[in-house]
Amino acid sequence: MLENLSSPRALPWLTRPGARTWRCDPAPAEVRGFHAALPAYSPTPLHELSALALELGVGRVFVKDESCRLGLPAFKALGASWAVHRTLAERAASGRAPGPVTLVTATDGNHGRAVARTARLLGQRAHVFVPRGVHTGAVAAIVAEQAKVTEVEGAYDEAVRRAARAAAAPDAVLVQDTAWPGYEQIPGWIVEGYSTLCAEIDEQLAAQGAADGPDLVAVPVGVGSLAQAVITHYRSHPSRRAPALLSVEPESAACVLESLTHGAPVSVTTGDTTMAGLNCGTPSSIAWPYLRGGLDAAVAIPDDDSALAAARLDALGVSSGPCGAAALAGLRAVLTGAGAEDRRTALGLGATSTVVLLSTEGTAANPHSTTAHGAHRF
Repeated sequence: MLENLSSPRALPWLTRPGARTWRCDPAPAEVRGFHAALPAYSPTPLHELSALALELGVGRVFVKDESCRLGLPAFKALGASWAVHRTLAERAASGRAPGPVTLVTATDGNHGRAVARTARLLGQRAHVFVPRGVHTGAVAAIVAEQAKVTEVEGAYDEAVRRAARAAAAPDAVLVQDTAWPGYEQIPGWIVEGYSTLCAEIDEQLAAQGAADGPDLVAVPVGVGSLAQAVITHYRSHPSRRAPALLSVEPESAACVLESLTHGAPVSVTTGDTTMAGLNCGTPSSIAWPYLRGGLDAAVAIPDDDSALAAARLDALGVSSGPCGAAALAGLRAVLTGAGAEDRRTALGLGATSTVVLLSTEGTAANPHSTTAHGAHRF
């Protein structure tokens, strides 16, 4: 149920009973092998932070640290590399003339840089559309990958529309991490690419004495593609304990929370947020059935909470930008304050529970300041 939002202090929060019984097919097994064969591949760290477990009143807290993934400061390279691999293989199999293609995409930063890096390494071209509000440092990082960058005056959804039009040119292909009716195959491959992150978590938890897996996973959400991958992983094994899955969004771009509230995908008008990679107004069409079926809860947070979480993670030795720190901020919002005990019960969390937070980017991925104002502390 959605809490009453008429009060300015009410938490934008939604719980969905029954999500842990929802099931889907697993991701293809060959994705992990593809990534493992890449020269730059190694699993990213899974840090156990006992101080956070004590503060949040749970047994163990682990943070999946994506601050260096395949040489880039965010997880997005997993999806981009697999999707471009599949795209080029499909083009070759169809008998199209060989030669470089232009990989076109829209981005709030990390995905575009990952596509540009993949294009450069494979001898392809890249054209990246960037919406308003993306920091000049993030744009410069994409340019440094030898990509053409077009800055758009509108928001993320407008940048996606511009990219789709540009990809209609000969020898161009759209490599976008959101889907809509008629454009679903490549976004689906991007989601498959993210499955490697979840497989690593399984192995790392087992190595740290938590082979039964987590009781809750908190996921930062933009259009929902990473959340779709996480839901696929944890909802496709009937014999495994199913954890609670929590999505976290900026209050100024809570399209998934709003869609779950309405029971159907809706678009929201986005505002400014330091969580640039989550500043998305429309859920991905292929992600929506998974979000609706497999998410236990959704929460929206203000920028200040993300900044506080990033500062706390930094103090504990984890580099996390505003988007990555959103997972901690969202969990803290849920487990503290008025109504916290009811929310804790809804998620099935207790004093011995194991929690995994997905920190999807390091501080280098998003040049916005992660320092909160005031003398607050986690």
